[in-house]
Parts: sequence; structure tokens; C-alpha cells
Amino acid sequence: MNTWPDSRLLDLFGIDLPLLQAPMAGPGLHAMAIAVAQAGGLGALPCAMLSEAQVRSELALIRAQTAAPLNLNFFCHQSPPPDAAREAAWRAHLRPYYLELGLDPDMPVAPSSRNPFDAAMCALVEEFRPAVVSFHFGLPAPELLARVQATGAKVISSATTVAEARWLEARGVDAIIAQGSEAGGHRGVFLTDEVYSQLGTFALVPQVVDAVRVPVIAAGGIMDGRGMAAALMLGAAGVQLGTAYLYTPEAKVTPAHHAALRSPQAETTALTNLFTGRPARGMVNRLMRESGPLSPLAPAFPLAGGALAPLKTAAEAQGSADFSSLWAGQAAPLGREMGAAALTQRIAAEALALLAR
Repeated sequence: MNTWPDSRLLDLFGIDLPLLQAPMAGPGLHAMAIAVAQAGGLGALPCAMLSEAQVRSELALIRAQTAAPLNLNFFCHQSPPPDAAREAAWRAHLRPYYLELGLDPDMPVAPSSRNPFDAAMCALVEEFRPAVVSFHFGLPAPELLARVQATGAKVISSATTVAEARWLEARGVDAIIAQGSEAGGHRGVFLTDEVYSQLGTFALVPQVVDAVRVPVIAAGGIMDGRGMAAALMLGAAGVQLGTAYLYTPEAKVTPAHHAALRSPQAETTALTNLFTGRPARGMVNRLMRESGPLSPLAPAFPLAGGALAPLKTAAEAQGSADFSSLWAGQAAPLGREMGAAALTQRIAAEALALLAR
């Protein structure tokens, strides 16, 4: 067997391998997108933490090296209103840590920012016309979605439940990412906040496949050809990998994150809202243990990170990841040290070999 059992994503996106790089804000910039694209997968550029100028700069670097299809990724959350009482309670909770690290607990902090998709970013999509535009936390307003679709871009989004998958299909997406609970980083939930009841990848994928007609992309806990082959056997048309790429030299991770991934700490992850205000899976550290991974004190997304930033900076200067968001999926210990292009091709070859048995 030297062909894929489902070629819909290859035809839909114009790629050679049904393997997508997860758009990880921070670690995944132009170098990773270029490597994955050149290897035949779908590279991605996460835009939620980038300014318009930064997106333009990254796109210029990517287009200088490859004309392969690219996925631009955006968040679709609603910016929360200011809540002074909640912010004060959060600062009070963090006060002992400030004092411990020799910081002024009343020092002003810059607000944490993750930008929702808006008219300015939509205009950028219209200008650059990427092959794929993906969204997290649902979809943008109908008028913005229509403008994206009018560019010819294929639209995909994450579903963490069958209900979310049906909702996305009803609004015209071209493919759905079935994000299992094993996945690292932010949960793509948008119809529910009940993260405690969410399904794992290999329970979620076949249910979504049965519920929708569009191609389904499996995400969460897939680190090698075994995981990819298993997902395809369950009906997925392709897979999306994030944590696997954190071990590549193209990943832009902090020294603390790099060290944690390669230590026994990677064996234990949990969903936490402490670092951004929204549930995301990361390696357990001191803040998560002492505060509880899910706390009602954390301000709404994305505001929780503002007061944590000074703690993160001070601790990391001492070689500590006590206050860092160490995003990683449950299968992180399976990570392999190699370039992103080689990893993309290795996983695909492993999967094809297993499917041919």
C-alpha cells in the first residue's frame, strides 16, 4: 500500500500528506510552517498573539521559501469586559509568590492579549489569500466568515464534542478537527464549558465521523505513525499534530519549556485555566499544584496571564518553570528529536507501513 485510504484532504488543501501542523501560538512560527509545508504536510501560522505587522513579516518569510499551501489560524473568543474585583482577587492570590521572588505585588502589569479575529485580520486574509484558514473556539461572525470563504480559502475549525462538529458543519466548514481531551494547549470548546466530560481522541473521532459528511481531522495524543494509522482506521481523513513538533529545532520554546519536555515532568499533564483563563492542557508545575489546576479565581480569557507574566519572567531567570504555561499533550513522552520536515515524513511513512500490513 503506497496511497492513503482517504484522499479528501489532499485534494481539498492541495497537499501531499494528510498531516497538519497544529498552529501553536508561540512555538510555531515561520520556520516550522516552512519545514512542514516543504515536507508535504500543511504548515500553519498561529496569528492570535501576533500583530498585523508581525503576521505580514512571518508571511513574507514563509513565502520567500515556499509556495506550498498554508493555514492561517485565528481565535474566535469574545474579549471579556473589565472585572476589577476578579482581577484584585487574582492579584491577592498571587501576592505571596510576588513577595517570594522579590517583586512588588502592587506593581502595574501589562494586560495579557490574544486577539480575536476581526475586520483587520480578515482584510489581511483577503490580501494574502491563504489556502486554508482555521479557527479555534468556534467561528467568527457570519459576515467575517463569508468574506473569508469568498477568498477561496478552505475553512476548518476545532470541535471537542459531536454537537460542536454538527454546529460547524451546519455553518459551512470544509473540514472539522476532532480535538480529543489528550491534546495539548487550549481546548477548542465553544458550546460548553464542561471540560470534565470531554472525550478522548479515539472515542471522539469515530462519533464525529459518523455525525458529519465533511472530512474529519484527528487531533490529540498522536505522536507517531501508530497514532496516525489508528486515527485513519477510525475514519479520520488526516491528523493534526502539535506536541510532536515541540521537540523539533524549529519550535520556539523557552529554555524552561524545552527542559520540561525532556524530563519526567512531561509524563503528567492536566487541564488548567490558571495561565490564560481558559482550559488548556499543560505539564503540571508548582502553580497548578498549589492553586489547583482549574480555579474560579483566574480572570476570564485571556486576562489571567497579565499578573502571571512578572512571576514567569523572574522564575525563568532562575531556571524555574513554576509559573510558566508548559503546554503539552498527554503523549508528550513519545516525542522524538528531529527536524520538523523529517518528522513529518517519518510519521507519514510509519503510518503507511502500518496500514499496508
